[in-house]
Amino acid sequence: MAEAFSNQFRLSITKALGDQLAEELAKLMPAPLTREHLDELDRQAEVENLASRSGVYQLYRQVPGAPKRELVYVGKADKPLSQRLGNHLKKISGRRNISIDEISFKCLYVAEDFSAVAPEKLLIKRYKMDGGIPWNTNGFGNKDPGRNRDTTVLKKNHFDVLHPIDLDRPIGGLAVAEQPLAKLLEQVKDSSPYNFRYEESQIYQDISVEAPATTLTADDAFRLIASHLPEGWQVTALMGYVIMYRDHQRDYASAFRYYHGDEVHDADPKLKAAGKIEEDAEAEAGEG
Repeated sequence: MAEAFSNQFRLSITKALGDQLAEELAKLMPAPLTREHLDELDRQAEVENLASRSGVYQLYRQVPGAPKRELVYVGKADKPLSQRLGNHLKKISGRRNISIDEISFKCLYVAEDFSAVAPEKLLIKRYKMDGGIPWNTNGFGNKDPGRNRDTTVLKKNHFDVLHPIDLDRPIGGLAVAEQPLAKLLEQVKDSSPYNFRYEESQIYQDISVEAPATTLTADDAFRLIASHLPEGWQVTALMGYVIMYRDHQRDYASAFRYYHGDEVHDADPKLKAAGKIEEDAEAEAGEG
């Protein structure tokens, strides 16, 4: 049989860009995900006079006893990289079965004219082919799903199931003085390492409360809040965040603790079998 003397070649610009991004990231060493390193990113951007502080990043996890760190997530930041990474720092710091000390990162500032080719999607496609970046497909990047999704039954491989919120984490910045409940709610929301969403109501201005200390565990803070709420209200700790509504003791599939007045009840969350997890549109693109 005669040897082929012709063939077809299709140039893939996007693959070439993805490969170049991966090669540049491979030259970098992961740094611990700490506030100090994020502040250093901001100083670097100022020194180099970067017009845009957006870019792509990778998160790594080094589980104690594991032979090497694992690439777990690829994301992008349209806002400053330090801000997006700071959101992840806060989120992981408030979770169980994981320590922020296990997490490191590396990142690239990407010129604005590359935004049209979605550089993070190129990286995600590349690493998914190798079976990597498990957090890009387990709900890690999802933001607050909103009231309509509070009743969702999570799958066993969801990030919130593997690493549920930690109610023993401290919440600081509380005022030790009599104040409207509205003020305490704001303080807890701002200082909590996970999302605390609650129903808007004028009654918060009419209820006086005083925190016993400037720092409480999240559990103690929610106990204090619930004890001052009128009958019919409840604070609910879901696997990934906390909500507060006039629920009349409503049950939530992914709840593991309820606060009703002075009473606290633990629950066993319902779970679905492990499987593909629906990602937010932004999270799927790495914006999370």
